Amino acid sequence: MASKKKGARIVIRMMSTESGHMYITSKNRRNDPSRMELKKYDPILRRHVVYKEKR
Repeated sequence: MASKKKGARIVIRMMSTESGHMYITSKNRRNDPSRMELKKYDPILRRHVVYKEKR
């Protein structure tokens, strides 16, 4: 059996900077090698906050 190559897409967790809420998404490792930072809706605080990638 030949070993598989690692895929370009990986599953990441986006953690809120202001509460404990978390989103799970995927990203392309080749297009975005650095850590992602997005503004998304936080249902706990009921407003948009910055979410940072947590590995």
